Amino acid sequence: MKKIKYIITGLAAIVILNSCERDLDQYSPQKVALEDAFKDINGFQTGINAAYDAMKDNGYFSGDTSQLAIPDEVSDNLVISPLGRSTNFLAYNWNFAGNLGSVTNLFIVGYKAISYANLPLKYIDKLPDGAQKNDIAAQARGIRAIIHFDLVRAYCKIPTQSSDANSSRGIDYVTEFNPAGVSEGRKLSVSQVYDKIIDDLIFAANNISTSSTDKGRLTKPAILGMLSRVYLYKGDYQNSVNYGQQSIALSSSVGTLQKFPSIWSSNETDGVLFKILNSKTESVSTGAVYQQGAKPDGTGQIIAEYVVPKSFYNLFTDNDIRKSAYMRRYTYVKGASTLTANTVIKWAYNTSDTAMPLNVVEVKYLRTAEVYLNVAESAYRAGNESTANTLLNNLKAQRYTGYVPVNLSGQSLLNEILLQRRLELAFEMDRFYTLKRLGLGLQRSGEGPSFDGTGVPASTQIIPANSFKWQWPIPQSSINKDPGLPQNDGY
Repeated sequence: MKKIKYIITGLAAIVILNSCERDLDQYSPQKVALEDAFKDINGFQTGINAAYDAMKDNGYFSGDTSQLAIPDEVSDNLVISPLGRSTNFLAYNWNFAGNLGSVTNLFIVGYKAISYANLPLKYIDKLPDGAQKNDIAAQARGIRAIIHFDLVRAYCKIPTQSSDANSSRGIDYVTEFNPAGVSEGRKLSVSQVYDKIIDDLIFAANNISTSSTDKGRLTKPAILGMLSRVYLYKGDYQNSVNYGQQSIALSSSVGTLQKFPSIWSSNETDGVLFKILNSKTESVSTGAVYQQGAKPDGTGQIIAEYVVPKSFYNLFTDNDIRKSAYMRRYTYVKGASTLTANTVIKWAYNTSDTAMPLNVVEVKYLRTAEVYLNVAESAYRAGNESTANTLLNNLKAQRYTGYVPVNLSGQSLLNEILLQRRLELAFEMDRFYTLKRLGLGLQRSGEGPSFDGTGVPASTQIIPANSFKWQWPIPQSSINKDPGLPQNDGY
């Protein structure tokens, strides 16, 4: 483990953030000039690692405002527990505002991470032409594209969301090292932002090293898989199929039925395309926003923040391996109050090290299973039901014991694809965005937090598809510092 601390003073010095163990050699400069920090390939890889590590900040993939939880908390996948800390309560009930960190922290942290990704590109020509230089540029532009995508889908309309989405206001697409974060006025349309994301990802796919198997950094299968996601959101279904199939050809396992639970309880990477590294030294908390106390041996007093409503829990059949991998029923007593509920343990523990603290788990940012689902949905929408059925059956064979393949058609096939997407990517930052991109609106079940559906339900049950709240507010603190940064409509 080497700690890297970056403190950026203008453009003169670099001393960096915490970083976890990597297979790659690391270089930790201490207040040296940037010119010296980026003098060899190790220095450049250290700069790239800073961008990866910035995604661990509070508001991205750690802390109570983690994106591992917020998109599920504001959807129909979860109900708040009355015995928890009322974490993200305002966001849960869609009381969004420019000063609510639950929905604004991502914007601040995201642009900081983008700035880190752009820093190596500022000095890229110090490297000699060749494969190593191309790989550094590919990683930088790939991670830059991914973070811009996470921002544009949260703070702007999604192209398939409505007929006016493509021409609506996008976000600034930052391609230079700019720690001050001065806005260009959000002059780009949503369509133009997606084009820039795709341009960066295609460059990355064409230039990334094909020799690395480190899933804590971008690889070609991961970038191709990311393109399948972006094209799905864009509504370009044939390209989603094309790039997704290329990703699957290079990395086809969705995680076997036997290994799948270990993906969540250890550092198992079967079926993982890209992960955000974590370690016991860093102890980046990924699971506390869901619960505290769950242990791998089934013991532990579980204090739930959010629980799974009865109707959603029941969609996981008993022969579905995801049911026990993602959830655990538990009775918690707090004073005179008792709650038996379906708790979320997907990010609860990591058994790869006996000294690993609870809730310290590596973030699986992109998995092959999602690529299967991206391609299945896109193939269906492009008129290729055969491909959709094949991928769907292959995925389900690794999730259900005793699964017998079945071929579906028409609306029944689409419904099953969307159901499997909800089940597979539950508590994994997808549900809010699926509802948003499909223009479905929000319709919660009206159930309370108890395992039997009783208890107090959310006060906000319905959000129409045309509500401005599907686009999260820009942080007011960012606008105060930069009056040229426009707020989203309605806030």
